Amino acid sequence: MATHNDLGRKGEEIAARYLQENGYELLDANWCYGKAEIDLIAYIDGQIIFVEVKTRTTTAFGFPEEFVTLSKQKLLQSAAEAYIDVMNHEGEVRFDIISVIFNKQQFNINHIKDAFWPIST
Repeated sequence: MATHNDLGRKGEEIAARYLQENGYELLDANWCYGKAEIDLIAYIDGQIIFVEVKTRTTTAFGFPEEFVTLSKQKLLQSAAEAYIDVMNHEGEVRFDIISVIFNKQQFNINHIKDAFWPIST
């Protein structure tokens, strides 16, 4: 597996552990719908949280969360709508981004709640 895939998977594991340690129930990981993949799906306080995890070793090219483009948001929204339908969820939803930045053996987590809103189509 490519090094960047290993880094991404490690970031997702860290993000999942972070969410669980903060009271979130982890519902799913790497849930796919069409061309979209939702990294983590969590639940807390009646809300389903769709989480995009971005992991980097440097911020030289920008912060990880800056790479969640409008087209990526649309894909996530499409997959989220399918998940909501499958799960028959009628409560609130939220889109979060968790960025993980590694610095040698340490890392920093930035959890951005309500990182973006669903796009009207």
